[in-house]
Amino acid sequence: MAQAIFITTDDLKRFTALNGNIDSDKFVQFVKVAQDIHIQNYLGTDLFNKIASDIVASTLSGNYLSLNTNYIKPMLLHYALVEYLPWAAYTISNKGVFKHSAETSETVDSSEVNFLMEKARQTAEHYKQRFVDYMIYNQSSFPEYTSNSNGDMYPDTDSNFTGWVL
Repeated sequence: MAQAIFITTDDLKRFTALNGNIDSDKFVQFVKVAQDIHIQNYLGTDLFNKIASDIVASTLSGNYLSLNTNYIKPMLLHYALVEYLPWAAYTISNKGVFKHSAETSETVDSSEVNFLMEKARQTAEHYKQRFVDYMIYNQSSFPEYTSNSNGDMYPDTDSNFTGWVL
């Protein structure tokens, strides 16, 4: 079965801080990771699978197209960036793990990468909150949002949980 990717590489280059010259093979796997970890968590299995199958079949339309364009894509763009940033400076090949550097540039330390990741995460969580708010009032338009059963992932709607306070 073909794997659906909810955004294009052009979307990532156009709507995030990624350079337009970046090789899409360097980050496309992180889009898939972000979809599986973050997006499916908020859509639930059934709605995630509905949108994925419509993308593969080129039949995404109506409310589902609007949901993907206006809510899922912005969220996924920034979660994908969060997943990619820790790996951006590295290449793993048959000869080992390599860290890139250029003559006219300076590599950043981990605290700077962590800062960038946190900024991308804050942006992703803003879009996640918009998605959750939208779904609270429009879930009747998306029956798959509440039809999960058994081993399916149920949509995480508690977007305000930030951890335990003791």
